[in-house]
Amino acid sequence: MKKTGAQILCESLIAEGVDVMFGFPGGVLLPFYDTLPQYPKIRHILVRHEQGAAHAADGYARATGKVGVCMATSGPGATNLVTGIANAYLDSVPMVALTGQVVRAQIGKDAFQEIDISGITLPITKHSYVVLDTAHLARTIKEAFYIARTGRPGPVLIDIPKDVFTDLAEFNYPDKVDLPGYKIPTHGHPTQLKNAAKMINDAKKPLIIAGRGVIISGASAALKELAEKAQIPVITTLLGIGSFPETHVLSYGMAGMHGTAYANLALENCDLLIAIGMRFDDRVTGKISGFTPHAKIIHIDLDPAEIGKNVPVDIPIVGDVNAVLHAMQKMVDKNSRLEWLQQLDEWRQQHPMLAINDGDKLLPQRVIREIYEATKGDAIVVTGVGQHQMWAAQHYFFDNPDSFISSGGLGTMGFGLPAAMGAKVGRPEKTVWLIDGDGSFQMTLHELATLVQDDIAVKIAIMNNGYLGLVRQWQDLIYKKNYVATPLSCPDFVKLAEAYCISGLNVTKRDEIRPAINQAMKHKGPFLVNFMVEPEENVYPFVPPGASNTEFIDQPKKEVSSWQRRNTP
Repeated sequence: MKKTGAQILCESLIAEGVDVMFGFPGGVLLPFYDTLPQYPKIRHILVRHEQGAAHAADGYARATGKVGVCMATSGPGATNLVTGIANAYLDSVPMVALTGQVVRAQIGKDAFQEIDISGITLPITKHSYVVLDTAHLARTIKEAFYIARTGRPGPVLIDIPKDVFTDLAEFNYPDKVDLPGYKIPTHGHPTQLKNAAKMINDAKKPLIIAGRGVIISGASAALKELAEKAQIPVITTLLGIGSFPETHVLSYGMAGMHGTAYANLALENCDLLIAIGMRFDDRVTGKISGFTPHAKIIHIDLDPAEIGKNVPVDIPIVGDVNAVLHAMQKMVDKNSRLEWLQQLDEWRQQHPMLAINDGDKLLPQRVIREIYEATKGDAIVVTGVGQHQMWAAQHYFFDNPDSFISSGGLGTMGFGLPAAMGAKVGRPEKTVWLIDGDGSFQMTLHELATLVQDDIAVKIAIMNNGYLGLVRQWQDLIYKKNYVATPLSCPDFVKLAEAYCISGLNVTKRDEIRPAINQAMKHKGPFLVNFMVEPEENVYPFVPPGASNTEFIDQPKKEVSSWQRRNTP
């Protein structure tokens, strides 16, 4: 039986297991939206801006491991997806972005709302399609989802002209994909694995740095087995948070610009760095010439383009991280490395950044710690971008993969609210907290309406300091407190939430923190808490741009509180 292109698209999405999509309609998409009610298996969530659709699909994908789907109309609708697509590309998130296009006869004639979206997004997608024949639509969908989810995941764009939705074609969904030029490496080279295992066995001060690739490949258990067997301390990148339990005795936190002092000191002093599923970006390495000056480097990654791109390595291993770690774990010897671990623990005592010295002040670190205590670490935490993002990475302890969702490579302010929305839709059984800044939140706050319309119970904690905080911090520490274009005028967020029919609270005192968090968690729907935190609190440690990781600015000396983070094996 022949079906319209719109029916073929819906049938194909269902065949790929799609149960939810985030979109915003427009003229060229009307044939699709007219057809959509015929397919109740697909839940459509109407966002308030197409950027929100892309970020929501991103958050959904990270929380579930499935491919996120977003849709936008031609012209400005399509271009509004670009930031979200770029964010997904840099963070290796599986996504299929569907865009409408003008009818085929008008392509290339500057028709109303015509734009070459496949050309615009070419550098920020794994692949892109323009479907010019309805008979090719099902095969295109099959290929797009396969490309998006396999290998190093990423976004794929499909541009569909309006008349392709309305034309008829036979619907035969392919059983498999045939892409001869698309090869996915799996197991690492046996000789390289053997050499790497020997190097690990011979090392006196080895160090593992884990990135998002560990989470993507489902390799967290294999990483834990390797670290415990060989007694190797583990640090992570920002997006590697959750790949290794942060309450584990071998965990030493995040490395890099706002990483722990002891993680950066470990990088400086290790004799072997085992880099797993990470890409040596500048926020981790600092000044390249000062990065791991005494260490040999083993780099394990699925993407051969990442190996040697930023940092020369001694043993490159291209393959699926999970498969490589399972093979390597069998080859390494049991070890104690007590002296090396004691050294890291001494550095941790010398730089007690996890102690919160707030006195009577309302500090964002305390808020985040209280959220951790209230949730017992069993929540999905989503952030925007800014100081609050770094404090969340430092002061909420993540023991599970996919429990920390944040914009890494692109650093996208406004990511938080729509991504939290997508995460909650994908994992409705989980408590989802959005930790956001007053600047980042205002970029996409219109999605509060989507939370209400679709009953998405995200809990929102705004760290309201009246500044674009991270930029202000740079102005404070590098530009002699010349606060230009960073003081921020904000609405009354609680009244704003109430205007959207969302309950909220203002918190101005330290003893109000926990009751407000508890009230938010007991509330059945979305809830917003506006924390009026210390305006000029800074994130420490801080590695200035162009400096080596050990040239960090540490927290100003204060009386250390008695609270110390407990590590449990």
